[in-house]
Amino acid sequence: MPSFETTRRIPYTPAEMFDLVADVEQYPRFFPLCEALRVRSRERQGDKEVLVASMDIGYRAIRETITSRVTLERRPMSVLVELIDGPFRHLDNRWRFTEAPNGATDVRFFMSYELKSMMLQLLVGGLFDQAFRRCVTAFEARAREVYGSGRAGGVVAPAT
Repeated sequence: MPSFETTRRIPYTPAEMFDLVADVEQYPRFFPLCEALRVRSRERQGDKEVLVASMDIGYRAIRETITSRVTLERRPMSVLVELIDGPFRHLDNRWRFTEAPNGATDVRFFMSYELKSMMLQLLVGGLFDQAFRRCVTAFEARAREVYGSGRAGGVVAPAT
């Protein structure tokens, strides 16, 4: 099962990065392959906010919809994405935002997935892998657009 994990130091606060990832309605503006996103429900469950969202993804003639449950926890600054329906047999996506020196954030991103169809895997498996690997970079670019150059001297640590 393909998986990807990285930690990057980003020159923005944990709260800023959490808010950026939590603002799922903006994903079509910058997220790789995302053509549209609809929030189907949103509710509070204690300290958590849980939403169900459907993301339309596309590449050339291929179009799919992924519906997932997104759990947002401001404390401990984490986001969990769980598959409800879509072209995947398995999808696990986790974000964690930890305070780093000089007002920066260590962003930890993990994703594992398995497509349902071997044909789809052959057609777009590599494309999904590339898109997921560019995910954190897409959020870095979005942070620069929304927040400016950052307060930690604009230094971004390489992916691990």
